[in-house]
Amino acid sequence: MSRYRLQITGPANIIMLLVITLLFAGCARQRYTVPDTAPHKISKPYVVQGKRYEPLATADGFVQEGLASFYGRDFHGRKTSNGELFDMHGLTAAHKTLPFGVYVKVEHRRTGKEVLVRINDRGPFVGNRIIDLSEGAASRIGLLQEGVAAVKISALGYKSGDSYRQLSSYDTGSYTIQVGAFTVKENAYRYRDELKKNYGAADVQDSWIKNTRYYRVRLGRFESLQQAQTNRDEYEQKGFKGCFVVAVD
Repeated sequence: MSRYRLQITGPANIIMLLVITLLFAGCARQRYTVPDTAPHKISKPYVVQGKRYEPLATADGFVQEGLASFYGRDFHGRKTSNGELFDMHGLTAAHKTLPFGVYVKVEHRRTGKEVLVRINDRGPFVGNRIIDLSEGAASRIGLLQEGVAAVKISALGYKSGDSYRQLSSYDTGSYTIQVGAFTVKENAYRYRDELKKNYGAADVQDSWIKNTRYYRVRLGRFESLQQAQTNRDEYEQKGFKGCFVVAVD
């Protein structure tokens, strides 16, 4: 028990107590996002609430059982731990240690309903929950009504066409560098054409976030994270501030 006692007297102090209560309530709802926005950092250990987590080097054979929860509107449009913008309607999930980009099958243990999701965030860091589904994914297995449910998750691997493949390490794969995002399609493609002339390979990928369509301009194609990161550092020095490496599905 604390050796300090809080005494509340008078209207002004009551109002102050209400403000403090709201602040603590807000903290309780806070989602912890590991500040590693580029894939080259995701294999490094991180600490949340004093606990150390070590991301796995591979998801091959990974199976886990426990409780699942979900998150949605409060985080829609915010950055996930791998640098993407969270889409509450998408089929994604947060996990403490699985590699970013890995697809997992989530099975509701009571009903047998299943959904496939891609890991793009870290969490959940509440109780003994093992995975946090996007609202879109949670709706597929009836989790919205329950809030928390027992599940079994099985790693499938990285998506390659209509199949999934395992990678021996994070360094193997296909990567590119995101250098900008636009809401005006013409501006994105004009920028892409300019990059093609000066740097070679460049493309545009579009997606919907909060009823707004974003056109993300990506530069280069690389066969390893080391190669992609080396180029990212060079591009940043050339003026592409805030650019980051992303895996190509």
